[in-house]
Amino acid sequence: MMRKMICFVLAAAALLMCHPAAVSALSEEEISAPAAVLMDARSGSVLYEKNAHEVRCCASITKVMTLTLVMEALDSGKIKMGDIVTASEHAASMGGSDIWLEPGERMTVDDMIKATVVASANDAAVALAEYICGSEDEFVKKMNEKASQLGMKETVFKNCNGLDEEGHVTSAYDVALMSRELIKHKKILDYTGIWMDHLRGGKTQLVNTNKLLKTYSGITGLKTGTTSQAGSCITATATRDGLSLIAVVLGSKSGKQRFRDAAQLLDYGFANYAMYTPRTPDEAFTTVPVTGGMKDSVSTTANINDIFLIKKGEESSITCRVQLPESISAPVKKGQKTGEIIYSDKNGEAGRYPITAAGNVEEISFGKIFMLLLRATTN
Repeated sequence: MMRKMICFVLAAAALLMCHPAAVSALSEEEISAPAAVLMDARSGSVLYEKNAHEVRCCASITKVMTLTLVMEALDSGKIKMGDIVTASEHAASMGGSDIWLEPGERMTVDDMIKATVVASANDAAVALAEYICGSEDEFVKKMNEKASQLGMKETVFKNCNGLDEEGHVTSAYDVALMSRELIKHKKILDYTGIWMDHLRGGKTQLVNTNKLLKTYSGITGLKTGTTSQAGSCITATATRDGLSLIAVVLGSKSGKQRFRDAAQLLDYGFANYAMYTPRTPDEAFTTVPVTGGMKDSVSTTANINDIFLIKKGEESSITCRVQLPESISAPVKKGQKTGEIIYSDKNGEAGRYPITAAGNVEEISFGKIFMLLLRATTN
């Protein structure tokens, strides 16, 4: 009997670990790091923040922006995975985490990305930057331009790898913004999910510094970083049941604490939020009167192919309303917006989707009426 009871307790504990109970709030004291953010990757909504806009160092989290520009160069065709990158003396001179590139050593873009992501190789990051822009300085200019485009107001990059440098700063919120941008490039997840790999025909082993890859259900990445000025940092991405979250932790006292904080942020998000799939209401399929047209009405159609974030337990509070005009003026083109479907929850508007014309209606004219009368008399 006692053995059965112990098994039951252990099973219940395991279930709770996999499916944490909903928590109404997460206090600042529960997150030990001085700065943190939890963001919904799809919408960019901030679900938790602690000193989110405090300017701080971020160490190798910098490489999130480096990799974003690398992925953009790949998408545009400027570079290819099989291209050969030759390490310069400058790239090979980087300290900290590296793969010990020798000046003149050649590797593919693919291997350089792998080294940058998995081993957080400073030398590989610089080699990629130089290959794309000719020099690290020119690449860093592009990094800052991209940061401005993304609305990263607290960020200034001075290098592409995150080594401590005066004035090289960001914030937890800005890290979440650039992490969200990077994971739009789905190919990067092929690298951020690697636990162990190798280079140089097996001579150089790579082990990912993101220990959440081995311990957290649904983890997909993304990047760790540690320096004396930045402390221990992480931007962690995870997906469960269609919900993708970004947890950023900056300035932790140890690697263990950053992983604990990141897991706690992700647990809070998955326990309290979910993705809601709205349906297209029947009222969207109707007819709308047309004035001044060759037809007196047009059929409408709609197709909601979307999801949006909601708080768990608030599904019943979601409302939907259809907005259609009393009439529209000709000409009407197929696909033209004729109205809207608006979903709302307790926090206000959650989603807005178009209702469109299902066909064309030509504008009435004397010539068109004459042709109709002519056809009628000849028939």
